[in-house]
Amino acid sequence: MKALAALGLLVLGAATGLATVVLHGAWWGLVLGVVATVASLVALPGGWWARAPFGVAWAGTVGYFSVRLGEGDYLVAANLHGYLLLGCAMVVLVVSLATLPRPGRADAGKGPSAS
Repeated sequence: MKALAALGLLVLGAATGLATVVLHGAWWGLVLGVVATVASLVALPGGWWARAPFGVAWAGTVGYFSVRLGEGDYLVAANLHGYLLLGCAMVVLVVSLATLPRPGRADAGKGPSAS
């Protein structure tokens, strides 16, 4: 059941990241995307099956669409909004991974085994 929840959160993180990339050019789109992402990270419990898949998918999607397209264009421009979006992606990735349970703790059974 946890694997299915992780898969759903992976898809949800990627969809939220894509929507944020598409709308970040407008100030309200950037604010909406960041607020939705922060609210999701706060609402999801830390762990391998909840916050980590969402955050990694969100940051991965933003990173994927920040590179040059085949036509030579960029979806994430080199302006204030683009740099704020990329900075937010780094923060989301760090928070998602930093809140994972430490190996060897009593709740380590929620993710991959420490051994």
